Amino acid sequence: MREKIDALTQNLALTIVGKSETIRLMLVALLAGGHALLEDVPGVGKTLLAKSLARSIDGKFQRLQCTPDLLPTDITGTNIWNPKSGEFSFLPGPVFTNVLLADEINRATPRTQSALLEVMEEQQVTVDGVSRDVPTPFFVIATQNPIEYQGTFPLPEAQMDRFMLSLSLGYPTQAEELQMLQRHQKSGSFEQTGFLRSDSQPGISLTEVQELRRICAQVKVDISLQQYILDLVRATRQDEEITLGVSPRGTLALQRTTQALAFLLGRDYAIPDDVKFLAPHVLCHRLILTGGRRARTVIERLLRAVPIP
Repeated sequence: MREKIDALTQNLALTIVGKSETIRLMLVALLAGGHALLEDVPGVGKTLLAKSLARSIDGKFQRLQCTPDLLPTDITGTNIWNPKSGEFSFLPGPVFTNVLLADEINRATPRTQSALLEVMEEQQVTVDGVSRDVPTPFFVIATQNPIEYQGTFPLPEAQMDRFMLSLSLGYPTQAEELQMLQRHQKSGSFEQTGFLRSDSQPGISLTEVQELRRICAQVKVDISLQQYILDLVRATRQDEEITLGVSPRGTLALQRTTQALAFLLGRDYAIPDDVKFLAPHVLCHRLILTGGRRARTVIERLLRAVPIP
C-alpha cells in the first residue's frame, strides 16, 4: 500500500503549493479515523485542501458555510411531508458525505454546532428518533479564523475534544507564492491553473482508505511509549497553568495519530519523536489555560520536562 500513500500525497502536492507538513498532518487525521480543525486566516487554501483531499480519495465532498442563522437540520437533514405518498420522507443533510468542510464553524450558534457532536463521534445522525449511518469513511474538516472574533461563538470544550488534530496552513513562503503567481499567469480560473485540477485522478479509493486505517491500527506502540503518552497527558492535568487538562479521548487520539504518522513515514512501529511531533497538534486545542498563556508554549515546556523513554 506504500505506492497508494505516495500517490495520495503527490495528488495533494499538485494542488497545494508547499505545505508538505500540513498535508502529512491531514493524512494522519484521515488514516487515524479522526477529524481536523484548521485555524487560519482567510485565503490560504483551507477549502482547496479539503476539496483536493476528497477528490484524491474518490470521495463525496460537501461544503457547509456556517452562519448565525444556520439551523441544526441544515446540517443533519430533516423529515419532509410528501403529499403524494401521504407520509414523511427523510431529506439528508450535508453530513451524508465522505469529506465535510464546515467553513467558519465558530460563526454557527452553539445549538447548530451541537448538531455535529453525534455524527463526529458515532458516525451517525439521529432525527426524530431514527438513527442513520453516514457514509464511510467520514471525515470532518472545520475551519475558523483565530484572529476575528466579532460575530462568532467559540466552540465548547466537548466540540473541540472531538477534533483529533488542530493545524494551520500559514502564509506561503516567497518562493511558493511566486509559484502560485506563475500558475495563475495564463488563466483566471483555479480549475485551469492546477490549484484544483479538473483532470486529476483519485490517488486512492474509499475502500483502500478503510484498509489503510486497519493497517495503521496494527502499528506497534511499545508499552514504554504508551507510558510516555500517559505521563505527558497526566502532566497537563496537574500543571498549575492549565485549568482543564487533556481528556482520555485525547490520550487515545495521541496514540492513534502516532500510529498513523509512523505508518506514513514507512515504519511498523512508533517512536518518541512521533509523539513529540504530534503532541502540540493533538493536545493544544483541548486545553483551557490560566492567565492568557499560549497552549503551544505550555505543551513544549511539558515535552521538555517529561522524561523520554
